[in-house]
Amino acid sequence: MKKDTLKEIDFYMVTDSGLSRKGTLNDVEQALKADCRIIQYREKCKSTKEMIEEGKCLKSICKNRAILLVNDRVDVALAIDADGVHIGQDDMPFMIAREQLGEGKIIGVTVHNVEEALSAERAGADYFGLSPIFETGTKKDAGKACGLSMITEVRKRTKLPIVAIGGIIRGNVEDVIRAGADAAVAISAVVNSEDVYRETEMFIEIIRNVKKLI
Repeated sequence: MKKDTLKEIDFYMVTDSGLSRKGTLNDVEQALKADCRIIQYREKCKSTKEMIEEGKCLKSICKNRAILLVNDRVDVALAIDADGVHIGQDDMPFMIAREQLGEGKIIGVTVHNVEEALSAERAGADYFGLSPIFETGTKKDAGKACGLSMITEVRKRTKLPIVAIGGIIRGNVEDVIRAGADAAVAISAVVNSEDVYRETEMFIEIIRNVKKLI
């Protein structure tokens, strides 16, 4: 998938095998059926070998359907020929990740404020993961919620795509998009649901409807 596809994202799916009821591969397939266009493979419980095996399956499922990124693990992204990676402030330095992946791959960076966003943009990031917007229990070290106002502040200072994450549910995702985010992540609300397809579909419907109005 090309970097230009980032302009079309709306709901950004992050996998979590610890929360999933039916497994990561099933979750991703259901999300793709609902027209999700970007998948981040986030796995904290499996070995590198297991991640590569599962990642290759995800690569096959996502081919010509969605962007596939790997959370943190540049080595796994290279092994499965993913479209890129998403890295945090404490992960591999951006320039090393870029050197290993090459210019053609997507690199997203987690940021928490305007200063980190501008620094990531200068380094050459392709998009931001702004986190956490609201309080979240999914990631224990997420830090203090930055709120909707931070989305607006980052939006004023950059044209790069903003993916909002942290405590997002169907009840507040409209506010997140109106504040300036291009896409939103809702991990627990989707992967821990009884029907991943339906939950993804509803998030996408809300986001796309809001975008038509703003």
